[in-house]
Amino acid sequence: MNNKSKRVEAKEKRLINCTAVDVNQLMPLKYHWAWEHYLNGCANHWMPTEVPMSKDIETWKSDDLTDGERHMIMQNLGFFSTAESLVGNNIVLAIFKHVTNPEARQYLLRQGFEEAIHTHTFHYIVESLALDPGEIFNMYNENETIRKKDAFEMKLTEDVLKDSFTTSTPDGAQKFLENLIGYYIIMEGIFFYSGFAMILSMNRQNKMTGIGEQFQYILRDETIHLNFGIDLINSIKEENKGLWTPDFQAHIIDLIKEAVELEIAYAKDCLPNGVLGLTAEMFEDYVGYIADRRLERIGLKPIYNTKTPFPWMSEVIDLGKEKNFFETRVNEYQSAASLTW
Repeated sequence: MNNKSKRVEAKEKRLINCTAVDVNQLMPLKYHWAWEHYLNGCANHWMPTEVPMSKDIETWKSDDLTDGERHMIMQNLGFFSTAESLVGNNIVLAIFKHVTNPEARQYLLRQGFEEAIHTHTFHYIVESLALDPGEIFNMYNENETIRKKDAFEMKLTEDVLKDSFTTSTPDGAQKFLENLIGYYIIMEGIFFYSGFAMILSMNRQNKMTGIGEQFQYILRDETIHLNFGIDLINSIKEENKGLWTPDFQAHIIDLIKEAVELEIAYAKDCLPNGVLGLTAEMFEDYVGYIADRRLERIGLKPIYNTKTPFPWMSEVIDLGKEKNFFETRVNEYQSAASLTW
């Protein structure tokens, strides 16, 4: 009996539909971008409990917040508390099974953990502020704009979760690509950004700074998630050239248009009367601006051609100007080589 294992050459690796997937054989690396995203994710490691919440607790118990500000915070906690778990479930139950490349899987394992950290974050905030967890975590059922966004995403996962699903057919591979675009481009790239803008605007005015700092760390993670997803989508398109048909592109554009309408409705729900100089009308331009940037990254033309109404947010949020949110951290992680046991 020959016990020698088959050596997998880099050229044999494929992102989907690779037969040599018995072990997570990283070497030789083929998709160096996936490994770089993994290393960047590791470098960004953080835990929500490192962020002090005492000032936020004091502010929440005081009269320093308006009803509109409290409503905005609650709406965002309600959306993100379930949205992060949907992303995590999609990674573990859908994407990981069908991505057959080891280095991409290595990143997905890291991202899955980060989604758990983000879910932990919202539990930590709810617990710190002594909020009703049932009210927050059940908003996806009771709040129409949150429910519609979540339902939009869950619909994209239905077929991929079926036992009979396969990416070996063109229709199956397109459905998988649709799922990736739905979660990386739409959920993490569009649906999250109104909430980021709202909470970071409070942080900018020195209100609820503990929550603001945690949202900054989450945004740092999401920037890498989005960049990984874009690289994954574009590389699958390159390896499977028959998938990116004009009809499929039109379908993706329709999905993004629908997502933009859902996000604008959500922003109006969060800001019925405007707070902190923010109005729901501003988010119509902002969501279109964000959507155009996502369309361009996957090779599609912008369709909204709006400008961001929040120039002060650009260095914090826009992907082209990544801010190192870890410069002000007190507790730095030690590298493995410097740990003492």
